[in-house]
Amino acid sequence: MIHGYHVILPMYGFWLPNDPRGSWSDYVRRWEIARFGRPLKTLDRKELNELIAEEILDRDAAKAALSYPPVFVSVEQASTIADGFRIQAQKSNYTIWARAIMPEHTHLVLARHVYHVERMVNLLKGACTTEMMKVGNHPLKSNVSPGDRPPRMWSAHEWKVYLDSEDAIRQAIAYVERNPENEGKPPQSWSFVSPFAGINTAGWTTYY
Repeated sequence: MIHGYHVILPMYGFWLPNDPRGSWSDYVRRWEIARFGRPLKTLDRKELNELIAEEILDRDAAKAALSYPPVFVSVEQASTIADGFRIQAQKSNYTIWARAIMPEHTHLVLARHVYHVERMVNLLKGACTTEMMKVGNHPLKSNVSPGDRPPRMWSAHEWKVYLDSEDAIRQAIAYVERNPENEGKPPQSWSFVSPFAGINTAGWTTYY
């Protein structure tokens, strides 16, 4: 039985479907990116330092061909994203067991809910975009005329891993909590992240 999800939300331009490090994509939708290579669908990922020079050149050229610059969020923008997530989590009664907001992607460990995980993610992304519009710090606001809605700051799809045991949930939480430090950044602490207290095995588990 699925009890939770480890979700990765890439920012726009962070990990393209034909990234030579591999991806989970079956095809590349846009020609300006597709001409730099086919998708390399795999569960294994290469590190940047494992790529050969030609692969790095193709990756950089594909990023340069994007309609907008890849998104890197600042500390201030990360705080606004956190506010949006908090608002939506409270509104929809989500349980978030871990979260790490990085400049190019966000990790979440979510408890199962009556919503499908894809709907959970879309509502979270929408809420943080709403907050950024309200505050005025959307990372792509300078790429449109004043008064126009900025382009999407998130990649179209999320990566997700289904968690079906306490061990899997605890491992995902530990991974997410270590992620900032593994990338040379300070540890993160969020007031609305709920401690994982285990799965109720004495009877039915109800998800809200």
